[in-house]
Amino acid sequence: MGKKSKGSDHPCLQKYGVPFFGAAFVPYKEVRSKLSNLQEDHRDSSTDEISDDKSAAVSGTSDHGNYVVLAGGGGEGHSGIPNSIILARFDFDSNSLSAQPVAKLGLGSDCPYRMVVHPGGDGIICALSKSCRLIEWDEVKSAEDHKLVLKASDKVLTPLEDIKQQLALAFNAEGSILAVGGEDGNLRVFKWPGMEVLLHDAQAHSSVKDLSFSPDGKFLISLGRGGPGRVWDVSSSTVVASLQKENDEVFAFCRFSQSDGGHHVLYTAGVKGQRGSIVSWNTTSWKRMGSKQVVRDPISSFNVSSDGKLLSVGTIEGDILVINSRNMQVQNLIRKAHLGMVTTLAFTNDSRALVSASMDSSARVTVIEEKKSGGLSMWVIMFILFAIAVYFLKQEGILPQLLEKTGCTIQM
Repeated sequence: MGKKSKGSDHPCLQKYGVPFFGAAFVPYKEVRSKLSNLQEDHRDSSTDEISDDKSAAVSGTSDHGNYVVLAGGGGEGHSGIPNSIILARFDFDSNSLSAQPVAKLGLGSDCPYRMVVHPGGDGIICALSKSCRLIEWDEVKSAEDHKLVLKASDKVLTPLEDIKQQLALAFNAEGSILAVGGEDGNLRVFKWPGMEVLLHDAQAHSSVKDLSFSPDGKFLISLGRGGPGRVWDVSSSTVVASLQKENDEVFAFCRFSQSDGGHHVLYTAGVKGQRGSIVSWNTTSWKRMGSKQVVRDPISSFNVSSDGKLLSVGTIEGDILVINSRNMQVQNLIRKAHLGMVTTLAFTNDSRALVSASMDSSARVTVIEEKKSGGLSMWVIMFILFAIAVYFLKQEGILPQLLEKTGCTIQM
């Protein structure tokens, strides 16, 4: 079992007064590049000034670029809990999350129940109760800092207006294709940013629960409420495989992943026999490769690092597990990381850290501790020390005297 710790009042854990349904690290380098290009398009200044601004953007990436974006709220009722998109800043040196949001955008009566961040820095798409809205990045400059902020986009996602609640949102790795799945079973796939329809199946599932693109963008996996998972060929918009469940299984989450040798692996996570389990699938034959129970409680959130080396699991009890994908062993376990159900998980692009959020209005960043391999176990070390001690006692003539007094014998 991996290293254990308990959730506590730590600087990496903060509460922001909003129940969270979505969380992600901001692709800061891509965002700054987008903002710099927009500024250049509207700037009447010298080449030197433009060059200086680019340098500032690059230098700001390492010092100020660890932003976390969080989405949630109290819903459409009059609970008094705001519906918001929140930006917080994480400092790796102090392992601390900013106690106050560095930016906050209110959404009125619309709650962002789902959220996806464009990998190329185009913005955030939020699934509201009856539509999807694009939120874009902006910045406030000062002599000391470049502060990232949020703004509602003027762009209307027309095909996603006046539709039912969307429960799943996903971009492919390039950010050129967007997939959305609704509680009414509709699966829609669009080119981005033009929103040309690539696929629309009104009866893909009874209700779409999760979506994930393969790393090369060739396949899309969709999970529904009940029934098998479906694998779609994106170019032909056809179903190429079905992922069959065993009798006591419920699939809740799906993620494609990289693996050793450049091959791809598909993971589904959910409940088997009332306990959280993960199934791995071969992406050529679409057959099961393995299945393992990883936690005693139901899984409430799941994700995979971009390099495919780590899996993350959140539970309804507020626990977080980081799992080594090679041997499926728990590398890090944080019990009661949150007081409520873990609703969302996301890794940094370099797999250095994991952000998690909960219905208890808290967000947490966990720095991943690498499990060292190749060292001697404690039992081996103790045995070696014991053997050395016996050898020297025998050499000094002390061991025979001790054995004679105790009535024991030993063969050397």
